[in-house]
Amino acid sequence: MDLSSLAEITTLDERYQSFNIEMVEITGGRFWAPYDAQGEESRAVEADTPGVAGDGSVLGSASNEVFRYRPPLDLNNPRLRVLAGALAPAYMRVSGSWANTTYFHASDEPAPEKPPAGYAGILTLAQWHDVVDFSTDLGLDIMLSFAISDGTRDADGVWMPDQARALFEATRKTGGKIAAVEFMNETTMGRMQGLPADYGASDYARDFQRFKALVGEVSPDTIIAGPSAVAEEDAADIAALGEKIRTEEIYQFMEPAVDALSYHYYGGLSLRCAAGVGLPLPQVSQALAPQWLEGTGNSADFYGALRDRVEPGKPLWLTETAETACGGNPWASTFIDSFRYIDQLGRLARRSVQTVMHNTLVASDYGLIDEDTFEPRPNYWAALLWRQLMGNVVLDAGEQPNAHTYVYAHCLRDTPGGVAVVALNIHRDNTSQLVLSDVAKRYTLSAEDSLETLSVLLNGETLAMSEDNRLPELSGQDVAGDSVELQPASITFLTAPEAANAACGAR
Repeated sequence: MDLSSLAEITTLDERYQSFNIEMVEITGGRFWAPYDAQGEESRAVEADTPGVAGDGSVLGSASNEVFRYRPPLDLNNPRLRVLAGALAPAYMRVSGSWANTTYFHASDEPAPEKPPAGYAGILTLAQWHDVVDFSTDLGLDIMLSFAISDGTRDADGVWMPDQARALFEATRKTGGKIAAVEFMNETTMGRMQGLPADYGASDYARDFQRFKALVGEVSPDTIIAGPSAVAEEDAADIAALGEKIRTEEIYQFMEPAVDALSYHYYGGLSLRCAAGVGLPLPQVSQALAPQWLEGTGNSADFYGALRDRVEPGKPLWLTETAETACGGNPWASTFIDSFRYIDQLGRLARRSVQTVMHNTLVASDYGLIDEDTFEPRPNYWAALLWRQLMGNVVLDAGEQPNAHTYVYAHCLRDTPGGVAVVALNIHRDNTSQLVLSDVAKRYTLSAEDSLETLSVLLNGETLAMSEDNRLPELSGQDVAGDSVELQPASITFLTAPEAANAACGAR
């Protein structure tokens, strides 16, 4: 492969790789319980655990024993700040299902012990100030969604903008900015997300226009994304998840209205939820299967085609994604999921998806960071390498060299003319070869023994953060010649700063 001649496909947002912090992490509350060492769900919960929509229902599961209480996330933790800041610039999406039913207490006075009627949680002014400070200090841009539950509605069921207005005002007074918004989280899930029982597409279109008018009034530079759609492309998901509002139905009642069309993608439901809705239980043996990795591209193609019909010319945003919904599987926190993570970024970049927001930064099994220790997980190290090496100009790497090797190319970050390549060998036993011109350094992520490990190696050395919260230098190994061997089950970044690629700014 001649790296100097690779053609440009597209250019991405600088905040292409981004992440979610769930609203329930900010407020404190019950979120998906981590698995223990045997892969069983944590059972230390009370019987009256509130569900996603505040009514005890969790995607049709038979019990509520899938949650664990979390105190509010300490956004002033030094280690967390180092880790999050190293991924900036990025969008920090504060949303999730719990945001749909969270009341904002916009006062310095003590918050009530229980949320007002029609809400299931409380966000205090001090907590929101911490969010704004966190984003401002670390170079992160806030994306936010708002409450839409019964507490926000008048006697006729019409959404009222008071709560959203208060959040904009509190952000402004703190010196911060809400860079992007969605009206609500996962519109297409309907009642499961806290909407009224008889709520339909025309109701959403009416409420969304009220929301859009508010944003235009109080923060006209804020990007409006929507509709935060999910699970419309798969007939099995549609049947399992019941009544929904379809995106195209919404556009029967309104004209193109957003700045970016947003959607969510998960490869399935985790062990916590799959059985409860009659879906097959996920298996770790499928984590490197081509059909598993291809799912994210299929979803992007579906929503890209839908975008072309209802919001032509608008960018496509993936505002929530991870290994599986409902907190992820036990192996979501291990190295085996890093193949999905990096392959997803590579596939969606080629499709010009402008931002990919991983769920979550630091909660449950799919978090980039362990929520109890703030130790970076394998996906965090993969994210950090992507952030440091892969620039925002996407190049055409051509056909894949073989059935188990996936190769993606970008301009090398902050290096005019340079090229960065990431190659995934998903075969567990066989090596693969790449022939590339001008490669100078390699950065290979691998596991010492099992792929289901929390420890990841970079060029054979274990990656770890120091006790005084310093990240290690991610150093590459020199590459001799133009043939690069990719060891089995490995992810290899390759850099060619002297490639002299014109699409990357070579003179």
